[in-house]
Amino acid sequence: MTCDPHRIALSTGVDLDVWTAGDPAAPPIILLHGFPESHRTWRHQIPALAADHFVIAPDQRGYARSSKPEGVENYTPDRIVADVLALADHFGIDRFALAGHDWGGAVAWMAALQHPDRIARLIIANAPHPFLFQKTLFDDPAQRAASQYIRAFRNPDLERHIDRIGLSAFFDTSFAPHTDAAKMAAEKPVYLDQWGQPGAMTAMLNWYRASAIDVPETGATAGRPAFLDAPFPPITQPTLVIWGMRDKALLPCQLDGLGTLVPTLDVVEIDAGHFVPWEAPEAVNAAMRDWLAERE
Repeated sequence: MTCDPHRIALSTGVDLDVWTAGDPAAPPIILLHGFPESHRTWRHQIPALAADHFVIAPDQRGYARSSKPEGVENYTPDRIVADVLALADHFGIDRFALAGHDWGGAVAWMAALQHPDRIARLIIANAPHPFLFQKTLFDDPAQRAASQYIRAFRNPDLERHIDRIGLSAFFDTSFAPHTDAAKMAAEKPVYLDQWGQPGAMTAMLNWYRASAIDVPETGATAGRPAFLDAPFPPITQPTLVIWGMRDKALLPCQLDGLGTLVPTLDVVEIDAGHFVPWEAPEAVNAAMRDWLAERE
């Protein structure tokens, strides 16, 4: 199964590198990667899904060789959701399945909440529901401690630090400890090439800086966001959540109470870390394909 690259100018003003596979007449599915990766997050899922789907996997804005507009304001979630809808529009797709991992999952949650007319089915891999994530950052000390890296990534001096130590050292100290080293060692040159594109590191970090998620310091007393004590709209789409249970950054507490926010929910727990799509590809492929076959 071939995976074809495209350079697509979206109506949102950015150009994205996009990979497609499968029959364009088949049911469409868009796959969204997270930090600090690219469409290659889904390299094992693309050919598996393309057997009976039209698969669309972009390098999202700020990543690899896709557009990197300057300014934190260009990485707010609403702009990235707009990219997803514009990408579907480019292919003439009205309703589609949407899958996301990490930040791609955060975008997918928001797209499903805001555009139920466009998102038919939702698949999430190790990306917390926005309400539960914010809640655990206030109520779960372990999750708050595990999320302190977000505060570090928002530090405006971080790029100078990375310049001093070099991309390879940054890879080894910040990224590698959260991955299956044996499975991604050969991928390190790919990451360094993508991270080394002009403006890439700042653009990727701007996703964190543009987010409204409040991450209090460990042990600090912080004002609780008002929306945590108000009704939160449900996800109306059938939803599959795949969770690598050895994730060190996004803890299994993100599954607690999820069913009250997602009435039509299936959860598959996998013995893997945060980067479950390529750490446990066979299990993820089976979960996605079986679930989509049932729901379609």
